[in-house]
Amino acid sequence: MRALVSVRLGADFSKLLTASAVANLGDGVTMVAGPLLVSTLTTDPAAVAGAVFAQQVPWLLFALVSGAWADRLDRRRLVVAVNVVRALAIALLTASIALGFVSVPLIYGVFFVLGAGETLADTASSAFVPTIVAERHLPVANSLLGGTFTVVHQFAAKPFGAWLFALAAALPFGVNAASFLASALLIAWLRTVPPPARVERRPLSEDIRAGLRFLWGHRLLRSIAVTMAFGNLVFCAAFAIFVLYARSVLGLSSFGYGLLLTAFAVGGLLGTALAPWLLRTAGATALLRVGLLIEVGLHATLAATTDPWLAAVAIVVFSIHGAVWGTVVVTIRQRTVPPSMYGRATGVYAFLDLGGAALGSLLGGLLAQAYGLLATFWTAAAAMTVLTAAAWHPLGTATNALHPSTPEPTNPPEPTDPPAPRPSTSIGPPEG
Repeated sequence: MRALVSVRLGADFSKLLTASAVANLGDGVTMVAGPLLVSTLTTDPAAVAGAVFAQQVPWLLFALVSGAWADRLDRRRLVVAVNVVRALAIALLTASIALGFVSVPLIYGVFFVLGAGETLADTASSAFVPTIVAERHLPVANSLLGGTFTVVHQFAAKPFGAWLFALAAALPFGVNAASFLASALLIAWLRTVPPPARVERRPLSEDIRAGLRFLWGHRLLRSIAVTMAFGNLVFCAAFAIFVLYARSVLGLSSFGYGLLLTAFAVGGLLGTALAPWLLRTAGATALLRVGLLIEVGLHATLAATTDPWLAAVAIVVFSIHGAVWGTVVVTIRQRTVPPSMYGRATGVYAFLDLGGAALGSLLGGLLAQAYGLLATFWTAAAAMTVLTAAAWHPLGTATNALHPSTPEPTNPPEPTDPPAPRPSTSIGPPEG
């Protein structure tokens, strides 16, 4: 497999794929260990959800600025610097756990730093692959990156993180610190990621407004971004307290909770494998619409069941949809966003997408605190039903947007930006 990646996609893509695997292992370990750590200090649903909110709220605060900087700075150096800072922050948390002075406010602070770094690193690295992989290899590279994320982040990291936490609470966070450093070294080793084109420097606010105008002026991208903002708000409102739900409603141990999270990986693998065929067979519009119906079913099932196996099946089906949805959406963005605008457009999209997730995490904890854990899932099911009805028609142009003869109209380039040549490569990892 490594030889195939090196020959067809280049040595730099091999390094990028390895860096992605290492970083996803660390992120996945912390994703399962973080809620477990907070739940050992407090059983307050709002406090548990607050840790998720602390890591997500930077997308509300910094996504637009990060997108603008990603179009201005050397993206490779930016990602390396951010990963080193994140490694130091998570190392501080590791030491505090080992020495016995960890606290909920400290966890919030470290997670906020991790989230702030993520707004820069993820936005900048999203533009790496179009510079190092030939456009004709887009399906292969998307599949490899998506499959790596699923296998490592969702499949291997979740039970591994729960197992490490059971051995010693500090261990999973130490692993994450090491993963950030290793990823930084691999990204620093890339050779074919050029710095951004030199353009006339303008106030940062003008760059941010340009990104907002571009995405908001593109009907389909706007529809997808708004749909994802509300969809993530609803999803994260329910899943911010999922560790408490798994324990008190499904009766799972910490290790059982980690195993349940691997259901996301099983579905993600199936979705990654099926996405190209489904896209050819059913079309983008049908896949996006059916995906919204699946989300309604997920929340209703989790609200109604106490059976861990049924919950796992619902999560598998949802994750198939998630992988397919991500492939469709990132392909649409690759086809419609010019290279010089990619950082800003991605920043605006992330502001809506992950900003909705941050607000959902906050609201979910408050809702569970006031009305109980199951109320969050029933509310999510009802809200997704309304969202599905509202988004059904606007998503109707998705299939046409991927057809060369019927491109979606977009805003013209900003007059102060020089015409950007079409890159010889255009590809990125599946994302929502």
